[in-house]
Amino acid sequence: MNELTEKETQTVEEETVESEELETEVNGEGEEKVIEITEEENSQAEIAELNNRILRIQADYDNFRRRSREEKEAAAKYRSQTVIEALLPVIDNFERALLVKPEAEEAKSLLQGMEMVYRQFQDTLKNEGIEVIDTVGQMFDPHLHQAVMQVEEEGFESNQIVEELQKGYKLKDRVLRPSMVKVNA
Repeated sequence: MNELTEKETQTVEEETVESEELETEVNGEGEEKVIEITEEENSQAEIAELNNRILRIQADYDNFRRRSREEKEAAAKYRSQTVIEALLPVIDNFERALLVKPEAEEAKSLLQGMEMVYRQFQDTLKNEGIEVIDTVGQMFDPHLHQAVMQVEEEGFESNQIVEELQKGYKLKDRVLRPSMVKVNA
């Protein structure tokens, strides 16, 4: 067992001598040592640059995935927007037709049928996330209302909405059409 230990000790001493010789040879030439260090530094710099590029590409990809997901969610959330915008004039005409007060009994039953269809239409819009924008008595908000007239009415504060001329609608949190209103001066 001591013999193995002596052999191991001798091997370690030989390796130490060899590495010292190598160092001496390298130190004797001088320039080669500088070249070897420069190559090592270049390799380290390239590795660092490649790691940096990988991190940037990964961040760009993560941002792309996030934006894609958000666009998909927005598309799903507002999928019915174009159809509803096209139906807004139809709703306006429906409401105008319901304002007519018929005198004949047949016209009254026809109006009653129109009211039922209108309520069903309104329920469907509500289920899609359509809301009517509140106006009369509210304070004017340029994001929700379009002021087309300014009047001086008693009983209303300055910048308070006096009358609604055309209904405005929101789809969830997006304004489809602002309300046209008269505002107190």
